[in-house]
Amino acid sequence: MSPDATGVDVVIDAVTAVFLVVGALMSLGAAIGLLRFPDLMSRMHAATKPQVLGLFLMLAAIGLQMRTWWVWPVLLVAWIFQLLTAPVSAHMVGRSAYRTKHGHREMLTKDELEAVVQRAAAGQEPRNDR
Repeated sequence: MSPDATGVDVVIDAVTAVFLVVGALMSLGAAIGLLRFPDLMSRMHAATKPQVLGLFLMLAAIGLQMRTWWVWPVLLVAWIFQLLTAPVSAHMVGRSAYRTKHGHREMLTKDELEAVVQRAAAGQEPRNDR
């Protein structure tokens, strides 16, 4: 911190530090969840949920520390891209794990995908039961 820092600079630096620490802890929690959880579905949940919020906090810290307006659109695009791709990729991995029987189906409380997979395996058109 420079000797001519104002009160606003001190607050921005403190908020940046908190955002970085919390974002890093959320990313660390996601990594630990990937290693510790027993099945694929809970590992995917651990990887996507805290990772997206942890990245948001880190990008916000970068934006606050840079203190220029032009960096915010770039950070926003990076976060939106992560927000869109992480859940979609987790969904695709979960669905492929379900179809290849790598998921623990006995741990599911409600199996909404079973009828769809059976119809697809039989070569029938999927239908909307809603």
